[in-house]
Amino acid sequence: MITVIAGGVGAARLLSGLVQVCPPADITVVANVGDDTNIHGLHVSPDLDTITYTLAGEINPDTGWGLTGETWQAMDGLARYGGITWFRLGDRDLGTHLYRTHRLSQGVTLGAVTAEITAAWGLDLIVLPVTDDRLRTMLTVSGDEITFQEYFVERRHAVPVSAVRFDGAESAAPGPGVLEALADAEVIVIAPSNPIVSIDPVLAVRGVREALVAARDRTVAVSPIVAGAAIKGPADRLLRELGHSSTVVGVAQLYAPIASVLVIDEADAALADTVEAAGLRCVVAPTVMSSPLVTATLAKRVLEAIA
Repeated sequence: MITVIAGGVGAARLLSGLVQVCPPADITVVANVGDDTNIHGLHVSPDLDTITYTLAGEINPDTGWGLTGETWQAMDGLARYGGITWFRLGDRDLGTHLYRTHRLSQGVTLGAVTAEITAAWGLDLIVLPVTDDRLRTMLTVSGDEITFQEYFVERRHAVPVSAVRFDGAESAAPGPGVLEALADAEVIVIAPSNPIVSIDPVLAVRGVREALVAARDRTVAVSPIVAGAAIKGPADRLLRELGHSSTVVGVAQLYAPIASVLVIDEADAALADTVEAAGLRCVVAPTVMSSPLVTATLAKRVLEAIA
């Protein structure tokens, strides 16, 4: 049994490799919901949806989020009325958010709705929101605290961040099955997601970090940093802005308490000894998931790291 701690795009890509090399029914995903937002009157769960759409083979290849073959008539109509248009939802994608919002209004939990959505897309793996409770990633920029989506989408993650806070974490309980998935897994994989705003919100939920510490010997992380830069998104800048090294060494220092192995890219092979000095065993492999074959090969190497 494999449990994957996941954010959005990087995690979804690694999961697409994992389902090639092991039965999807053996995989449980514990996913970040700190990116969730309520906009246009809808509850949107970007990371849950990116994972779902990617594994269903329907992700928009140009954006890495949303659905392929989108049209934008609803957003064009919203613009006519002067509505909020910086957070755009395609016409196909709207169906997911309408369904999720309706079911939540009926008192169904986020975890239960997620199970319904993944089943509707024909997925065999289990996708668990880390919590059914409200959890929001908040970032301080220029002295003001804003939501993750305001930072990432509206401001195009182009503003320096001085602090990150996970609103609701102090009272958020792990969702049903989350702690069990960590306790029972033969291998736990920390996906190549942003350590600060994708993985840390998961760890902030009560009991999750402690569960990973207890399972450290069964946990392998994949660095989202290659040659000092993020493959996608602001992970490298956030690391620097918050006082960490924006290298695989910085990632190793963050993950050493919760993982026993770090997989780094061949471009960072010269730093392998320094990674190991941080307290993890280092595995060097191609980590830039440029094709299904490369992705499947990486997934196999990740699983073998704990075998």
